[in-house]
Parts: sequence; C-alpha cells; structure tokens
Amino acid sequence: MSIVQGPTTSFLLELLQGIHDLDGDTLKIALYSSSADLGPSTTAYSTTNEVSGTGYSAGGSSLTATLANGTLTGYVDFADVSWATSTLTARCALIYNSSKSNRSIFVLDFGTDKSSSSSTFSVVFPAPPNAVMIIAMSGNYNPVL
Repeated sequence: MSIVQGPTTSFLLELLQGIHDLDGDTLKIALYSSSADLGPSTTAYSTTNEVSGTGYSAGGSSLTATLANGTLTGYVDFADVSWATSTLTARCALIYNSSKSNRSIFVLDFGTDKSSSSSTFSVVFPAPPNAVMIIAMSGNYNPVL
C-alpha cells in the first residue's frame, strides 16, 4: 500500500469553502498500520487498516488545535497526543474532522513502524514556525487594480 504525508486534496478545497473550523470543531487522530493506503486522495476516516491493540480505541483520540500567525503565514499547532499503557504498532496517522462527517485533513507518515509495549505511544507535533500545517502567502504576487 501507499502512505503519502501531507494535507488531503479534499481538505484544501473544503478549507477554502469554510467547511472546517480547526479550533472549534472536534478534530481527531487515528493510527494506521503499514498496510494503510493514505494520501492526498483520502477523503474521510476509515477503519480499514487502523491499528488495534491494548490502550487504543477505533477512531483514535481527540486533538487540540491552536491557530497562530507570522508574516504572511498561518500555522495550525496541534497539542501532542498519547495513548498510555498501550501495546500497538503504527506506521502512520490520519487527522480528521469528526464534527464534519469524519472528513480527512492531514496524513502523517512516521517513516517506519513505531511500537509501544505496555508503555506510552506518543505523537509529538513540532511547534510553529515548524508546525505540521503551514499556510503561506508568496511575496511574489502582483494584484491588478
């Protein structure tokens, strides 16, 4: 199968349409095995190839998002998430909006399988300006008036 990290194509359009409220809707993160097929064409959360194991429930965990900005840049900073006393193996994750029919937002590729054995499994998100989701405006625009 294929795992491609980045925002999903449907999310990019839905963001412009005002469907997602990233700091008001309930966002979740679900973990998947290396057999998952997740990438730009993923449109919604699915249980197909979602991990199972002690300390993990289908659908994953809720995420807290904080919005911030810089010069010509907007950031979505997610709070780190953990599954305590878990035994599982995950290769990737899907961030999705459970308030909006489980629509997909972003695929995370861990690069290799990550495991926990009766310990804490954590996903640690980088803080701005290195956030996972950055929306930037190019300085090379010339408006026509």
